[in-house]
Amino acid sequence: MIQGAVVLLWLALCAVQDVRQRLLANRLTLGAALLALIYLVWTGNTWLGAEGAQGGWAAFLALAFTLPGYALRRLGAGDVKLMTALGLATDGMHLLGSFVGAALASVCWLLLAPKVWPHMSQRVRARLRYLGPGLSKKQPFAPFVLMGFSLALLWIR
Repeated sequence: MIQGAVVLLWLALCAVQDVRQRLLANRLTLGAALLALIYLVWTGNTWLGAEGAQGGWAAFLALAFTLPGYALRRLGAGDVKLMTALGLATDGMHLLGSFVGAALASVCWLLLAPKVWPHMSQRVRARLRYLGPGLSKKQPFAPFVLMGFSLALLWIR
C-alpha cells in the first residue's frame, strides 16, 4: 500500500505544478519514468508489484492514448511523459482506470466550474487560475490524472 501512496504523492506534486504553472517539469516526469524503468529492470516488477511485461504494456498503452492528443494539441508533452511514467510504475488496469477517472473528473469539473468558480476566494482562484472555466480549451491534465488514479487505486485494491 505504501507504493500506491508514493505514486499518489508524485501525482500530487505533478498536479500542483500543472495547476500553478501549466507545465510539468522533466524532473518530475522523466525522473519518475527513469526510476520506474530502473525498478522494473532491476526487480522484474512494476512499482505496484505487477509483472514487468504488464508495465511495458501499460507504457505502450499510455503512448497510444496520449500521442494522438499531443498531435491534436489537446495534451502537452509533459502529459505524455506523465502517463508513460505512470504506466511503467503500475499496470494496464491502473493506467486505464486513471484515464477513465481523469475523464470523469474532467467532465465533472467542466460542468461544475462555472457554478463554483465565482464563489471561490480570489486567492484560491489565483492559485488555480489555469483551471478557470473558459480560460482555455486545454485544461491542466495532471490534477485529473491524480483524481483518476485515486479512484482506480480504491477500485482495484
